[in-house]
Amino acid sequence: MSAEQELERLLDRCERIYGDVALEEVKAWKAAHPGRPAIGHLPVYVPREVIHAAGALPVALQGGGDQVDIVRGDACFQSYICHLPRSTVELGLQGELDLLEGLVFPSTCDVIRNLSGIWQLLFQGKYVRYLDLPQALNDTGGLFYLEDLEGLMNDVAARANQKPDKAAVAASIRLYNRNRRALQLLYELRAEAPQLVAADEAFLVARAGGQMEVSAHSDLVETFVSLARKRNRRKEDRIRVVAIGAFCEQPPLGLLRTLERSGCYVVDDDLNLGARWIQGDVEPGDFPLKALSKAYLVQSTWASVRFEDEQFRGDQLVARVKALRADGVIFAAPSFCDPALLDQPPLQKALTDANLPFISFKYAENTGQFQGFREQAGTFSDSLKLWGTT
Repeated sequence: MSAEQELERLLDRCERIYGDVALEEVKAWKAAHPGRPAIGHLPVYVPREVIHAAGALPVALQGGGDQVDIVRGDACFQSYICHLPRSTVELGLQGELDLLEGLVFPSTCDVIRNLSGIWQLLFQGKYVRYLDLPQALNDTGGLFYLEDLEGLMNDVAARANQKPDKAAVAASIRLYNRNRRALQLLYELRAEAPQLVAADEAFLVARAGGQMEVSAHSDLVETFVSLARKRNRRKEDRIRVVAIGAFCEQPPLGLLRTLERSGCYVVDDDLNLGARWIQGDVEPGDFPLKALSKAYLVQSTWASVRFEDEQFRGDQLVARVKALRADGVIFAAPSFCDPALLDQPPLQKALTDANLPFISFKYAENTGQFQGFREQAGTFSDSLKLWGTT
């Protein structure tokens, strides 16, 4: 089998996982590990190491995309919020999430907070935990978060019939260190040679980890990167862009493909951000939960759902664009996403002050019409190539 054929087979598997709302990969894992639970979690950041160390499989829930028609889910929320919570409720009411013993809801926004309460009402008897992440990035916030981690650890371990084990936490941290390194290699390759890794390919490979055991996913990512390096693809006349705003509800696969067909190389993004939230390795030391708490405080990536000074985030974005030699920025945010849309004005001001061009548009996870996006991104690409400005 040639490298390209092996890549095609690997990507086919990742796309099957992407479109599988019935979580067949999770079912296979549970069949191979009888008695061990699977714990779902919503975007953006959840300490998967703790769930894994407690004997469970962390499962990332990303909504129903265009595979699910929302009927009952709309009865639980207003019409002016994002698509993700409504489709998640729909999946739950359809029974697609029955194999999960519980769900963890991180403090992403008010909608996800409210979803945790709705889930308790709809699915009584299932484990539900709202993970209140620290806003104070200091010793006080670290102690607060450490208690959160200990509570999550104890809850999941009880459901897995295991005792909380410091050594297990350290081992899980090391496994996820490897996974973060593998994903970093994937993103570095795309930034260095974007013709070798398309935006939709990187998205699919990273997202597959949401349903896989961490070591198996690390193997998959490392294999993809090794094979992608061998590709013989010529570089095309496209602009290099950074796409931000899609840290929670993920865009449709067709939208990512449309962006690149319009003349853009997406060299960086905040897709699947939870899998890359901690930057660099975490050294477990003698107190691994404390190390994980500290890593959240000092090694987290910047995001609209993490409190920081607005100007600081703008400076970070400008530095990121320049370091990647990007020609511009595309703000691609889900419709009605308050954190992303409230962040755009200061970020756009920082880009304007730095003389860096940008465009913006909104999407929903089930959007099927991309012609308008293609025309907008295509015009952005052409104007930068012709005149260096929008």
